[in-house]
Amino acid sequence: MSLYQKCFDIFSKQYLMYAMLGVLVSSCLGAGAAMLALHNGHGFFQMAQVAILVAVCMGFNATILSDRKTRIVFNWFLISAAVSSVFLIIHLIALL
Repeated sequence: MSLYQKCFDIFSKQYLMYAMLGVLVSSCLGAGAAMLALHNGHGFFQMAQVAILVAVCMGFNATILSDRKTRIVFNWFLISAAVSSVFLIIHLIALL
């Protein structure tokens, strides 16, 4: 059994708890990444990054609110966490 399938099984068994935690994690990662994106200024490139982060994080929230299937919510969480983490890591490396 793959890691993805194991994590999905755990997520689906306690869907409400993990969906709530997912909103918190997605929001915190997205906010941190947006803060670091805006740390370098307020130009077009920074605002485009913030728009991407907001769209992805709100996409995850929308899947929960629109009562999508558990697998779709889980996949959107992974996408949201991955995109936010990539932006966060890029900006943290740039600060060094």
